[in-house]
Amino acid sequence: MHVPVWIKPAVWGAVVGAVGIMIVGFSWMGWTLGGTTTRLVAEGSESAVIAALAPFCVANYMKQPDAAKQLALLKADTSSYTQRDIIEKAGFSTLPGNKEPRSGLAAACEIALRTASLPGPQTLAEAKTATK
Repeated sequence: MHVPVWIKPAVWGAVVGAVGIMIVGFSWMGWTLGGTTTRLVAEGSESAVIAALAPFCVANYMKQPDAAKQLALLKADTSSYTQRDIIEKAGFSTLPGNKEPRSGLAAACEIALRTASLPGPQTLAEAKTATK
């Protein structure tokens, strides 16, 4: 069998071209593999659920009998880890049917509570005197 001389350079050109297209496609054109796409979809749906449930977490936090005092104490704490821990232990980031709190929801709730306010002024000093 006689193979034409131009076949070998053509095959090598196709191989180098395919590798070049893959490099350009994955690095600059945004191509992804199935596993990466699945991970990105899961992260996006998780963040959407957290964004949808954060207002309910804040509303439940504000329904506490001593919400003003608790909010003042939460805002006084400067550690976001401690604030999330308080929210998780109180059960505000535990969804119905789940046993474990969701740390992402607790973090979103903590951020929302940092900017929240209650009607009727109560300062940290008032909250501390109320606990004594």
